[in-house]
Amino acid sequence: MITLNNGVRIPQRGFGVFQVPPDETQRAVEQAIEVGYRHIDTAAAYNNEAGVGAAVRASGVPREELFVTTKLRNGEHGYESALRAYDESLQRLGLDYADLYLLHWPNPTADLYVDSWRALQRIYTDERTRAIGVSNFLPEHLDRLAKEFVPAVNQIELHPTYQQRELTDLCRERSIAIEAYSPLGQGHDLRHVTKIAAAHQVTPAQVVLRWHLQLGHLVIPKSTDPHRIRTNFDLDGFVLTDAEMAAISALDSGNRLGNDPRTFAISQIR
Repeated sequence: MITLNNGVRIPQRGFGVFQVPPDETQRAVEQAIEVGYRHIDTAAAYNNEAGVGAAVRASGVPREELFVTTKLRNGEHGYESALRAYDESLQRLGLDYADLYLLHWPNPTADLYVDSWRALQRIYTDERTRAIGVSNFLPEHLDRLAKEFVPAVNQIELHPTYQQRELTDLCRERSIAIEAYSPLGQGHDLRHVTKIAAAHQVTPAQVVLRWHLQLGHLVIPKSTDPHRIRTNFDLDGFVLTDAEMAAISALDSGNRLGNDPRTFAISQIR
């Protein structure tokens, strides 16, 4: 567990559902919960919130033991729009609240993320969510929000070959938890850690995920394969040495795989 800057505790290992088809989401999330995941990450833009909510309700696990994150789409930025969008996300989820609500992207072309952030503050102060944060926010975006209310989380692309150190250092200075999406580099980074994996008799994916945990990142790998869902969660049987941690950290090459937050402006509404 990691304690956020408002005192809320969040499971460090989460299960992501980006690009999981809506008709497969409930099954995958149910399997993840059965394995032991208690933190599920979705977004309005993924079009699978309904499946996440159905799995949460079907799991038999008390709602207060599960941590559910969802996110605001670019096309719904703005104060009133963000308030409505949160209500609509809750309807799709079939839940009374989300534990964490994020601005999915800054979408600087629209320049409405400060207004949207004020809406999230309203949702938080009305005690309709346990924490609020952002995703894909760079230092210049965070600087504008700092005048309002410090986010609890910044969810960013982060893996061994793309580490965003200036941004992660700033987040740590401001007590903003760092959450890594595409934590395995969409598989591209795994070939670099095969020797370390062999030394611990684990998979390369487990090595990279363990590296994230030891750095203090929240991490949200995604898979629909039952075996990988299980192995991606099973990270407690080994510890990386300082030398192994340093070797993985030395892989940083600026290898961005996703969109650039300075320019990404797609509405995300399908």
